[in-house]
Amino acid sequence: MIRVLVVDDQALVRQGLRLILELAGFEVTEAGDGAAAIAAVDEKRPDVVLMDLHMPVLDGVEATQRIVAGGDGRRTPVIALTTFNADEHVVSALRAGAVGFLLKDVTSEGLADAVRRAVDGEPVMAPSVLARLMDHFAARPPRPPAPPAGVAELSERELEVLTRIGAGLSNAEIAAELVISMATVKTHVRHILAKLDVRDRAQAIVVAHEAGLRHGAR
Repeated sequence: MIRVLVVDDQALVRQGLRLILELAGFEVTEAGDGAAAIAAVDEKRPDVVLMDLHMPVLDGVEATQRIVAGGDGRRTPVIALTTFNADEHVVSALRAGAVGFLLKDVTSEGLADAVRRAVDGEPVMAPSVLARLMDHFAARPPRPPAPPAGVAELSERELEVLTRIGAGLSNAEIAAELVISMATVKTHVRHILAKLDVRDRAQAIVVAHEAGLRHGAR
């Protein structure tokens, strides 16, 4: 059974998420702030953490960074929970190591699917928040043409794949667009993450936008 830790300072939010997840067949524990979340990860060893970004004692961004940086070799995926008016914290959460982000009004089916995708190492991106993240980067003043470290090492095909990762496409969608196999996509993704020196696809999304890569069809 997949174990999920729900972290939010509002008890009603935690209880609502817990009910949805338990009905979907997950084992759920709760924490009311970032410090409690770190302790719960050490004690309960969850498979996935749903992390609110705004909490007392220790906020979700700092808690995510500490959980991801844990020195015991475990890689506990953290999904950031956000709202439209917290866009500026999404990039910070991704840089801290979150594997993706969801809106708190996500549907029951969407929440359960996101947890399963995180366990399987797939991206967890709310399309509406991804769109606003793109707007965030697009609205920033132009920067000198110095791409993030590692981008210059990518092949033309890897750049095409990274561009589509930045647009939130899944491996299957990338394979269909580029007319290549899923196995080939996975190989490209693995090489991209290694060359960019990032943990996962979520951080690759940030790099894609900082490098100015845009997927014209989306």
